[in-house]
Amino acid sequence: MKRRPTITDVAAAAGVSVATVSKAVNGRYGVAPETVDRVLQVVADLGYESSLIASSMRSRTTGVIGVLVADFEPFSAEVLKGVGQALSDSRYDLLAYSGTRSTAEGWERRSLSRLSGTLIDGAIMVTPTVVNVNADVPVVAIDPHTGPADLPTVECDSFGGALQATRSLIDLGHTRIGFIAGRPDLRSSIARDAGYRRALTDAGLPVDPALVGSGSYRQDAVRMAALEMLRRSDRPTAVFAANDLSALEIVRVASELGLEVPRDLSVIGFDDVPEASKAIPALSTVRQPMQVLGAEAARMLLDLMDGITPTVTHVKLPTRLVLRETTAPPA
Repeated sequence: MKRRPTITDVAAAAGVSVATVSKAVNGRYGVAPETVDRVLQVVADLGYESSLIASSMRSRTTGVIGVLVADFEPFSAEVLKGVGQALSDSRYDLLAYSGTRSTAEGWERRSLSRLSGTLIDGAIMVTPTVVNVNADVPVVAIDPHTGPADLPTVECDSFGGALQATRSLIDLGHTRIGFIAGRPDLRSSIARDAGYRRALTDAGLPVDPALVGSGSYRQDAVRMAALEMLRRSDRPTAVFAANDLSALEIVRVASELGLEVPRDLSVIGFDDVPEASKAIPALSTVRQPMQVLGAEAARMLLDLMDGITPTVTHVKLPTRLVLRETTAPPA
């Protein structure tokens, strides 16, 4: 009779420790995505069953909900807190699964295919790189990709928040207002761009292409766009950024160029991540309820997993303007 493979066999074949195999097959934190892929491939090749996989095969459930995030930046971390709070009284545990910025577009599809039916009973995708997925488990998207929203989605009023932010700068007396955009493949980023433009148009101000930069929520891209914008002889007196991390990078670039915020340059962001209020000077921003986003998505997913069709499948939450120390009238 052929001997059943053990966890030691998997570790040897994958070239990792037994502890790493255990973490990988049970969906625990602390293993690089490429290592997880390698271990799970060996698991499949050898026919090894972990206790979780074996249990799921018997019961057809795992008691685990997966949250797929591109990386653990502040927005995703706050959303995860909300998901965790919503699941605290449920029978489900939370598995956070991360890709990387270098991962090819659509990594969520491959991840869901790998995790569905063996590790998770349902999934929440945060700022996904795909429009739709075919999965064996219910899926909800937070801050969805552009395109037809066939998946249940939860997002914030990005257009209204951007409109508020830009109008606040106009009300202070600014007429040359720059904008550093976010990821062009997200509905929220497109809406923030539209809100910025609408505020200028409503005020009778032109939209100057030279004052619109592409940041894509990447520090290096934001830095390049900010340097180009703030080195102009006719530089803006205020900048609205599509998220807080971009806004904080703009403040750093301004300081390097000898500009004082907010005396020489007003800056306002979007999200209100914890770092925003702790920064010096404290960042003015648009607050979106990130933990509520996670909680709403979790509640919607729990209904779907219980066979309940949600009465509303596309939820949009309000935002709120929070003015702190990085905005002031132009000098």
